[in-house]
Amino acid sequence: MRVDPLNIVLDQDIKSLKRFYFISGNEKTLIEKIITKIIERHKDNENTSITNIDSIKDYVEEVGLFENKRIILVKNCKEIKEQTLNQLGNTNDVFIFAQENSQKIKKIKNMFLKDKDSYLIDCYELDKNSKVRVVNEFIKLSGKNLDEDLYWFLIEKLNNKYAFLENNLSVILGLDEKDINLYNVKRLLTPNISGKEKVFFSLFKKNREIIEIYREKITSTSDVNEFYYYLKSFCQLIIDSKNEQEYNKRIPVYLFREKSFLIDIYRKYNSKKKKALLTLLSATETMLRKESDLSLISGLRFVLNIKKITIS
Repeated sequence: MRVDPLNIVLDQDIKSLKRFYFISGNEKTLIEKIITKIIERHKDNENTSITNIDSIKDYVEEVGLFENKRIILVKNCKEIKEQTLNQLGNTNDVFIFAQENSQKIKKIKNMFLKDKDSYLIDCYELDKNSKVRVVNEFIKLSGKNLDEDLYWFLIEKLNNKYAFLENNLSVILGLDEKDINLYNVKRLLTPNISGKEKVFFSLFKKNREIIEIYREKITSTSDVNEFYYYLKSFCQLIIDSKNEQEYNKRIPVYLFREKSFLIDIYRKYNSKKKKALLTLLSATETMLRKESDLSLISGLRFVLNIKKITIS
């Protein structure tokens, strides 16, 4: 059975849990969110544990002493056949398969589509209608009122990647209602960071030099928030680009002087580093929301962690 990923993310219209979940597409942040939500749903209903395996051939059926069932996260779907699903359906475990789209998995997806105990979930970047659904739900849960101009500005400007959209919305709706206005939101989503970019373009310098530049340019909580969103735009460009040619085309024109520097950074990244960068972005944004008194330290740690991932 095919399921709209937003129905899972927004806790809508999923009336029953399944044995198998096959998650595919090209939007990694939405795929990760779906996995998290599925795990949470099962944990709410039963005692479970998480097991990671590379492929289904590595699966070994076992029952722990204090667990009713396990959630098995399967890295790839190479060994999946119809007979395999039938055999696994007799176990007590739940299976989550997550794989980016390709022609090679088309037949396997059809298997899960037809299986009665499976959900097939395709994850792509959010379109306008999807963003409307997400924004409406977040506003409803926040209990806050947004004027019409601000609302449509958010629909237009919020990122099409789910994790970034969710993080931005959480920050905006976490403000006092009197502060949620078009001026403040524009500053958050399109910050003016004159001079602060020097910190990022010093990424290959020694840590001591980076710290000195950071302390000179970033002096307040407001500076940290603006600086974070500026750096996030660079990180997101790296994460989203499939190859150097695509990355090169997407570098903003106004950064023509720094283009060679940015390309040098991109060349140091592989899929593993991109995933680490995505995790760092999410963790830092959460920390900035929860620990505002420590934001200056968090901002500095963020920069140094980007350098660590980049040069590792």
